[in-house]
Amino acid sequence: MIRSELVQAIAAENPQLTKEIVENLIDTIFGEITNALAANRRVELRGFGAFSTRAREARTGRNPRTGTSVAVSAKRVPYFKPGKELRERLNLS
Repeated sequence: MIRSELVQAIAAENPQLTKEIVENLIDTIFGEITNALAANRRVELRGFGAFSTRAREARTGRNPRTGTSVAVSAKRVPYFKPGKELRERLNLS
């Protein structure tokens, strides 16, 4: 599902809301999650999962096109851990 499909699905389930309101709502939610992760905070959505960041050490990588070694700097990357309810729902079969 892409962002526009999410907007359409939420707008269809809530006819009292315009697509512009739904878009603003989604932008605000994603913006707040992004801001929290940028501030190195954890975001937990009960029943869905938790977003956090993890540190990656500096390392030597390889350019796949040329095969030469490339220095890759240390960085933080986003991490998602699904919640219990989400895992159970995915494995209903």
